[in-house]
Amino acid sequence: KRSKRSLDQVDVPDLARALSELNIDLPARREPELLQVNVGLTCNLACSHCHVESSPSRAETMQADTAARILDLLAATPSIKTLDITGGAPEMHAAFATLVRGARKLGVRVLDRCNLTILQKPGMEHMAAFLAAEGVDIVASLPCYSSANVEKQRGNGVFLDSIKSLQQLNTLGYGTGALELDLVYNPGGAFLPPEQSALEATYKAKLREDFGIEFDRLFCITNMPIKRFADELLEQGALQAYMDLLVSSFNPHNVESIMCRSMVHVAYDGTISDCDFHWALEEHQPVASKSTVFDLESTFSELAGEPIALQKHCWGCLAGAGSS
Repeated sequence: KRSKRSLDQVDVPDLARALSELNIDLPARREPELLQVNVGLTCNLACSHCHVESSPSRAETMQADTAARILDLLAATPSIKTLDITGGAPEMHAAFATLVRGARKLGVRVLDRCNLTILQKPGMEHMAAFLAAEGVDIVASLPCYSSANVEKQRGNGVFLDSIKSLQQLNTLGYGTGALELDLVYNPGGAFLPPEQSALEATYKAKLREDFGIEFDRLFCITNMPIKRFADELLEQGALQAYMDLLVSSFNPHNVESIMCRSMVHVAYDGTISDCDFHWALEEHQPVASKSTVFDLESTFSELAGEPIALQKHCWGCLAGAGSS
């Protein structure tokens, strides 16, 4: 809660008013195309940038009835083509395999937000093969191609385990064939990510040359000024400056493509939010009668047309090249 309160104290222009002054319509939900599900907060890592504050000590996890309800709603929402599963380390949660199998049976594409290191942990020896067999695409966090920068954010030993996992995934066809392997870069400090295509070329050259690793695409995302990252900025006296950077880097073209317009986010307890950043700050679906998966009558399409709750951290998704 401390990081939320600290952000509330920062002097930031009201986003809704700013959009109105620019004659930009306030974003509202479209027919959903992507369902993002956080299956729980247990994780083998405790990364400094993690906006949901996952760690090995967190025990929150999705129950079977919630997973079943999500699959029922997914089956009744043909507009949703992709299920994006995150955590924590999603692979550590019982609901993960249930959702993967259920969604794939429906013909829905599944993305696994994988931290890579989990594939090297005891008890997870089967996981890479399971993902490949189910045809799950992987979006993997690798904040740099150098050991020092990765371990500064994510802890000692993380880089080597990440490399081992990427090599293992390559042998299973990820990044080299029909199975998609994308990497995610996020800045190691209070600055915006660089231009994506140039950094992708550098990543590909370095990982291929140093480790023989191939992958499909690199996504550059902006660090949201909430939770652990907000705490870090607050301690450095840099929170106001970072928010000023986000506001001054506003790109109106991002309004049309922000993820919350066509995405539904569901937390491990069934709570519906505009995005996982909102959920982390307990800013849930603003329409109380549709606040959980158990409140919806039959389909996620019931959320289409509902307003999006704009917050101060939303400037992050609209800055520079965007963070969606």
